Amino acid sequence: MALEQLSEVVQRCQALPDDRYTPEDHDVFTISGRSCIEEGNTAQVLSIVLGEKNQQVVRCMGWNLLPPLTRVMLNKDDKRLSQCVAIFNHLLETCQPKELLIGLLEQLEQDDPDTIAESLHLLLKPLQKVLLCLGSRKPSSLGMALSSVLDQVAKLPLPHTKEQEEDDVFFLCRCCADLTDFVRPFVDEVRENLLAGKAESESKGSRAGKRDGETEDELQTELLKFCMKALSFPLLGVHLKDPDTFPDSPLRTFATEILNTLGALGEALPALVSQPLMKRKQLPGFLEEEVCYPKESLASLAHLVFVHHLAADTFPSVFSPVFCLRFNMEHVFLLLSSTEESKLQKGLELYEKSLVRVEDGGLPADLLEIKTFLTVPQNLVKVMATCPRHDLRTKGLKVLKLSIDKFDTEAKYRFFQYMLKTSNHSGVEGYIIQNIKTQISIALQPGKSNIWFEGVQLLPLLRKVFSLPDGPETDLLQYLDRMMESLNLLRFLLIRDKVTENQTGIWTELYKIEDTFLKPLRVGLNMSRAHYEKELQNMRETKNKAKEKPVVSVSVGDETLPDMTTESQVQALHSALHTFDMMESVLVRIVELTEAKEHL
Repeated sequence: MALEQLSEVVQRCQALPDDRYTPEDHDVFTISGRSCIEEGNTAQVLSIVLGEKNQQVVRCMGWNLLPPLTRVMLNKDDKRLSQCVAIFNHLLETCQPKELLIGLLEQLEQDDPDTIAESLHLLLKPLQKVLLCLGSRKPSSLGMALSSVLDQVAKLPLPHTKEQEEDDVFFLCRCCADLTDFVRPFVDEVRENLLAGKAESESKGSRAGKRDGETEDELQTELLKFCMKALSFPLLGVHLKDPDTFPDSPLRTFATEILNTLGALGEALPALVSQPLMKRKQLPGFLEEEVCYPKESLASLAHLVFVHHLAADTFPSVFSPVFCLRFNMEHVFLLLSSTEESKLQKGLELYEKSLVRVEDGGLPADLLEIKTFLTVPQNLVKVMATCPRHDLRTKGLKVLKLSIDKFDTEAKYRFFQYMLKTSNHSGVEGYIIQNIKTQISIALQPGKSNIWFEGVQLLPLLRKVFSLPDGPETDLLQYLDRMMESLNLLRFLLIRDKVTENQTGIWTELYKIEDTFLKPLRVGLNMSRAHYEKELQNMRETKNKAKEKPVVSVSVGDETLPDMTTESQVQALHSALHTFDMMESVLVRIVELTEAKEHL
């Protein structure tokens, strides 16, 4: 029945011009033709499609047969495969490119990862062939095709291990290789046009020879958008393996191809990466620059260049390590502002690689007037405090230490001030106070004196250290790290800085520290100890009745302990009391040191 209907509609339309085909003719051809292929009558359909008298009909309506043909070709074991391939290839040669483009893009729309990869592998070359025939419509059509293809690639899982990438278990690597082959003739066309325009311009001694028309510019723009989108996905989401352990990494090859493509399009990689520091061109349409150069894509590019050293030889030697750090800070800030672990990892890696090239003490204090040099450390604190991955939290601390090493003395001083004011994290504040102690110790060494970590300049910093965030009501367990490091610093100063020398000014400041820090701390310790001893007494009194169930709500820091046995709660209370004992012992030692001074 379907075969008869197909034969009838084709025969009827043979004598008509294509503008006389009715909507009913199109519907009958489409439905009957698809049914014939699905029912296995592919030999008859091939005969009709190849018929000399039928070519005008096939040219106008043949593209409607693409869906069942594609399904058969995806099923490589189908006995109809050779006939369907022959029909498909003839349609590519005969049908109008505009309609073929629509039909092929529709067949790319899949949801299953396996089918997505197979569809791309099957259809990208035919799609390329169609696009190359489009003339002036080529750039916009290529842009639409690339957007659709990348949307499909984005549905594929990313390989996370060397084995997954090597075995290409998710077919992403094959898709990336197919994409590279797909865009190559269009990239070659833009490169040749740029070279021809440059040669003509040089031969005339002016810019008058620049190529005419907008088609090449549009093609260049669409390919640039493709590169930017590829930098964002998949390249920002994957972690390239070390070439020493995986020299034939497909994803590294793809990344290299994207960077090479940018160069072929006339985009200078140094200018792209350093764009955050460069003035924008005041040209019509420049406000669309964020569309052409998404910040996330540029951050991915910076990571490829500075961490994986792809195309690193394109960077001029006049770019100093400090200058590179300055523009990379924008990219680092963007990556560390994310909640995605892959972006956090890349942000930490880019920050570390940018810092190691700078000599210790090589960053002056005026850099702290640049916003990112203050916001990036805040992001580091968030990573160290909230990131679920232990390795990233550890990496965050390592990079924070490295950044401190790179500041000069004044910059360290100002950075410590800022972090004590803004971090709101006891562990970080404790670490900063450790570093303050280190810098003071260096300043007290013979020949190492400086104005920032001794004398009058040091006192404002010490006042920030020797303070209680909430006075006597400060939760001492929550601020344990900060409190212990503050007490240890005070003890160090009283021992290391003699009363007769008073290089740090600690002895003249001591009466203020007593009033604003030590007295409130003693009150806070007494209050906290009394509270926890009372809780412990209550626990002992009700222990026999508890039957291993929670009896009271116990808070440590600003959090209530989860449900646990009575014995466990008793252990927690003892631990808190032990902590108070440690603080008390340091306080006693400080009192001894101050009293010894009074007898001098």
